[in-house]
Amino acid sequence: MKPMGAIPADWTAAKLAVLAATIGETPAFVYDLAIVRARVARFRVAMPEQLQLHYAIKANPYAPLLLEIAKIVDGFDVASGGEMEMALAAGVTPSHISIAGPGKRDAELAAAIEAGITINLESEGEADRALAQAGRLGTRPRVAVRVNPDFEIKGSGMRMGGGAKPFGVDAARVPALVRRLVEAGADWRGFHIFAGSQALDAGAIITAERETVALAAQLAEAAGHAPRLVNLGGGFGIPYFPGEVPLDIEAVGSALAETIESRHEILADSRFAIELGRWLVGEAGVYFTRIIDRKESHGEIFLVVDGGLHHQLAASGNFGTVVRRNYPVAIVGGSADSSEEIASIVGCLCTPLDRLADKIMMPRADVGDVVAIFMAGAYGATASPQAFLGHPAPNEILADGGILMRYLTQP
Repeated sequence: MKPMGAIPADWTAAKLAVLAATIGETPAFVYDLAIVRARVARFRVAMPEQLQLHYAIKANPYAPLLLEIAKIVDGFDVASGGEMEMALAAGVTPSHISIAGPGKRDAELAAAIEAGITINLESEGEADRALAQAGRLGTRPRVAVRVNPDFEIKGSGMRMGGGAKPFGVDAARVPALVRRLVEAGADWRGFHIFAGSQALDAGAIITAERETVALAAQLAEAAGHAPRLVNLGGGFGIPYFPGEVPLDIEAVGSALAETIESRHEILADSRFAIELGRWLVGEAGVYFTRIIDRKESHGEIFLVVDGGLHHQLAASGNFGTVVRRNYPVAIVGGSADSSEEIASIVGCLCTPLDRLADKIMMPRADVGDVVAIFMAGAYGATASPQAFLGHPAPNEILADGGILMRYLTQP
């Protein structure tokens, strides 16, 4: 038997039963807006009042969800021209959108410049191309510089800073680039400094944020220009696996308030922002899939479901994890049999990689029962190889407190 992560407290058995009975066809993702609102409210209470909250669309770009999130955050951070269009379609003011990511195409740079969106420049070459596009359009571009810091968030699941990285401009080269941008007439907005993601250690985040504010001051002094905005990145993680403990954001917020209060005078008029994705929406999503076969092989029980890694790649252990561990899983409803068994939940794809739960203890389940896979609100449908083997796309559904709001069947 292998352990699994803890089911988020917001997902009660009663709520799951109601949704399983009303969602219609599976596989289906359900995103509960009430959980997202609660996360935003908790952030507002915990963090310094002047800190802006931005949503990183890459975590979950489901259009109805974006429309609702746009009402309760201060801005959107996007990573492509497609996400830029999604943010605009959600009604976000262009000046409240920033675009990051290495390898932006000239067409994406031009579209951002025309719309008045801030471009987080990832290199001197990208800066040259952005200035050239602005000159061609006869428009003053809004630009910031993404910094590759010399530090990282210790223990982060994905390290975005420290050492050689494809992201951002090495800190030592940033002041010269800022001066060049200002001299070229660009509307320089500030810094984007992102050291890592999926961190659960409050102390590590506190240290990284303190170092980030100090670095922003050093770079501003060296450049001779104060930033209007310092984007501190994000990195707030959520507990997917056994033994992981939720991040203490109250401790993070208290320390950040002290850091901002004691900041260098060159940042006196600067604003600060944090961009979050999975921390806002990850625990708000559940992937529902139905058992279509029950089989035994060499004494092991396999429950074959109508979904799989083509929808929820991360739960299969094939999305950035080194050692495969079990996401939290539950059988919803099911038969009257109260006995338990050790079983593996596998998807419908012809690959041994398609395993959504590996040898977990669970109530005995049978064909027709619904399986709920949690932590599915971030990096789910759009971070999975949906075209693999030609199976249908999943449904996506927005709920509010367990009550369905919108229903969208993907083509």
